Amino acid sequence: MGGPALGDWIAGLSATPLQGHAHLAPWEVTTAANGIVAALLAPLGAAYSVAEGIALHESATVEPGAVIKGPAIIGPACFIAAGAYLRGGVWLCEGVIIGPGAELKTAFVFAGTKLAHLNFVGDSVLGAGVNLEAGSVIANYRNELADKRIRIAHDGELVDTGVEKFGALLGDGCRIGDNAVIAPGSLLAPGTLVPRLGLVDQGPATQ
Repeated sequence: MGGPALGDWIAGLSATPLQGHAHLAPWEVTTAANGIVAALLAPLGAAYSVAEGIALHESATVEPGAVIKGPAIIGPACFIAAGAYLRGGVWLCEGVIIGPGAELKTAFVFAGTKLAHLNFVGDSVLGAGVNLEAGSVIANYRNELADKRIRIAHDGELVDTGVEKFGALLGDGCRIGDNAVIAPGSLLAPGTLVPRLGLVDQGPATQ
């Protein structure tokens, strides 16, 4: 399908249970999120409690009022605040923070990444050490277009992902400012800074 492989943008991926998917494009991983996360539930160790397709590490904290729908894996030292909503196949690595009012749908989130509060992140892969300030959004659906299929301008080529829902791949260390919008099909290289109220839209002008 073209596009970047996860392993090229997320340095620590090879040390995680997702190492077998390092060669895939991000939309290939998000499309298969339910199956991937469900398959990772079985080999988890005794440090996890598993119920109704949700695995919670003993060192993780989930505040009352948070909603998590399986399949989901909440890794060591993660913090899920009251009012957060996780659904659609979610995998959180170590030390991830999902703040109050944040919604995470069909996503893989690597170590130390933070969604401050009032965020929406859909059908996306976030590398390690990423920070989303309050109100920033990673959209996953081209509502404005008649043809909803996500196409991405990448390395001088137009990549047709073949899917209608895909948000973004954010490399390690990206910083997204308050109330910024990342349009569907965005690829942000490691260390990218998006200013407050910024818009990132990498799709072709017409699709």
